[in-house]
Amino acid sequence: MTEIQVSVEIDAQIDNVWDVVSDIDNEPKFWKGTKEIRNISKNDNLVNREITIAFRDQKCMQEVKLYPKEKIEALFTKGVIVGSKIITLTAKDKKTVLNVKWDIKLSGMMGMFTGMIKKHIQSGTEQALQKIKEEIER
Repeated sequence: MTEIQVSVEIDAQIDNVWDVVSDIDNEPKFWKGTKEIRNISKNDNLVNREITIAFRDQKCMQEVKLYPKEKIEALFTKGVIVGSKIITLTAKDKKTVLNVKWDIKLSGMMGMFTGMIKKHIQSGTEQALQKIKEEIER
C-alpha cells in the first residue's frame, strides 16, 4: 500500500468548508483524477457509487461515508484502485485544516505501477485542495 498525505489551511469556518467538500457529487470539479460519478445508492450518510478515474478511464466502485463536519471516508471496493481516501476537517482558530490521506495500491498486475501513480495522485490532491481553498476563500 502507498500512503499519500496532503493538507491545506483554509481561511474559513468548518461549516463553510464542509458545505463544499461534502458535496461529493461535485468531486470532478476539484479532483482532476475523477472524471465521472454515477451514484448507485444513497442511505443517510452512506453512498455507493461508481467513479470513472482519469487513469485509462477505469471504473472503480466506492463506498463513501460522511461524518458531518468531521470526515469523509471513501473506500475503493472494486476496480483498479484498492484502499481508501480519507478527508478530515479540523477547526483551528477561525480557520479549517483540510487533510487528505490516501492508503491505496493498484490491483492485480497493475500493482507494479503503484509507485508511478503515487506522484500523480499526490500532485492531483495538492491541486484539488488548492482549488477547494480558492473556491471557499473567494
